[in-house]
Amino acid sequence: MELQNIIKNLRANMGLSQEELAEAVYVTRQTVSNWENGRSFPDVKSLILLANFFGVSLDTLIKGDVEKMKEITQKDIRALKRMSAVLALMYIQLLILPLPLAKLFGWWGLALYIPVAAGVLLYALHAEKFKKEHNIQTYREIAAFMEGKRLDGASALREEGKRTYQKVLLALGTAAVGATVSAAIFAALRLL
Repeated sequence: MELQNIIKNLRANMGLSQEELAEAVYVTRQTVSNWENGRSFPDVKSLILLANFFGVSLDTLIKGDVEKMKEITQKDIRALKRMSAVLALMYIQLLILPLPLAKLFGWWGLALYIPVAAGVLLYALHAEKFKKEHNIQTYREIAAFMEGKRLDGASALREEGKRTYQKVLLALGTAAVGATVSAAIFAALRLL
C-alpha cells in the first residue's frame, strides 16, 4: 500500500478531517491533501509526527514508497529548475520589451505589453504555488531542495522566521522593478 493511501486510511479510521490532521502535525490542509493525492510526500519531521500521531511505526508508513519518493523528488527538482529558468527569461523579457514596443507602436505598444506582463505574473504565481506546496520559500530552503535535501529542525525554524522580512524585501524589490519598467516605458514614449 502506498503512503498516500496509508495516510488517508489512518485518518479516515480515526474519523478526522484533513484539516484536523493538518493541525495535529503542524501543516496546512492543502499539504495533507497533497500527501493523500500523491502530489507530494511528507518530509522527515512530518513523517515522525504522523507516525506518533497515528501510533504506528515509520516503517509502517513508508514501506515500499522510498523509491517512489526519490523519483518524485527528482521530478520536483527538475520542475523547479525549469520554472526558475523560464521565470528568469520572462523577467528579462519584461525589462527589455517596453522600450522597443513603445518605440515601434507608441501607446499601442503599452497595450501589447500588458498581456506579456500578465503572462509573467501568472507564471510567477504558479511558481509560488509550487514553492508553497513543497514548503520552500527562503534561499537556503530552495538550495537544499535543489540538492534533494531538507533543512534540519533548527535550520528550518530559523528559515521560517526569515520569511516575514524576506517577503517585505521581495515586495520592495518588486516595486523597484515595476518603477524601473514604468520609467522606461514613459521615457520611450517621450522620445516618440
